[in-house]
Amino acid sequence: MDSCNLLGGFQDGLQVAKRNVMSKFRSVRSATFVAAVALLTVAAIGCGANDSKNSDAHARTDGTAEVAHWSYEGADGPANWGSLDPSFTACADGSAQTPIDIVNPIATDLPDPVFTYSPGTGEITNNGHTIQVNAAPGNSMMVNGKTYQFLQAHFHAPSEHTIAGKSYPAEVHFVHKADDGSLAVVGVMLTVGGADNPAWSSFVKGLPTQVGETKTATFDWLSMYPADHQTIRYDGSLTTPPCSEGVSWLVMSTPVEISDAQLKDFEAAYNGNNRPIEPLNERSIQIDSTKK
Repeated sequence: MDSCNLLGGFQDGLQVAKRNVMSKFRSVRSATFVAAVALLTVAAIGCGANDSKNSDAHARTDGTAEVAHWSYEGADGPANWGSLDPSFTACADGSAQTPIDIVNPIATDLPDPVFTYSPGTGEITNNGHTIQVNAAPGNSMMVNGKTYQFLQAHFHAPSEHTIAGKSYPAEVHFVHKADDGSLAVVGVMLTVGGADNPAWSSFVKGLPTQVGETKTATFDWLSMYPADHQTIRYDGSLTTPPCSEGVSWLVMSTPVEISDAQLKDFEAAYNGNNRPIEPLNERSIQIDSTKK
């Protein structure tokens, strides 16, 4: 049997086990026993470092490494994100968090977002929380006179945003970053139609099922958006820890149709990886008053 599998359950309970056993055998003070515990410690740490499924060093959806383990349920779920790590406090204390329920956006004549995308290769990876496609350099979006480089796209099922209380089967976030470090994210709702949507086949086909697994495919990024580029806009945050605020959100008002089979492929990879709705507080929501 693989030694890492043999020690699979050891690492999580290691500290407790050492305290209990050392207390029980304190009077013995056996050098042999202490040495054995030390060897098991080293072995368990080595196994954990090589096991990507048990590692907390997954990537966040903003592309940076995690500091602490988090999940979408249980003790590490959204209700407790703010207490898991000092860098996650915005998840609990922030006043401009995402996602929100989009209700009664104010019609406003907004500058059109300009997408400068070219078809190209994307690296598809399972980061432990979603399936993410990292785009090759050279794609960008300009909004309000500011240029953001397109970094990656990832999905949540079901949707994180709701529109007038309506949830969608899935939502994809196209993450962009400006030279000053600020982020702009385009949200696209997915709904079930008839036949497979060919624009989404590269994303859906052969999704990597193992954490850390990576594949490559060719993507026509712009074709993955709805034909109508009307957007709903507001200021929010990342929807995953550290829940950093100051993110410009552009949610497409028109969903994209994929087939039921394509949705099932998404859900087979991750289902329930959506953060609950956050309070709007005093923020305003705008919708472009003209169709694109």
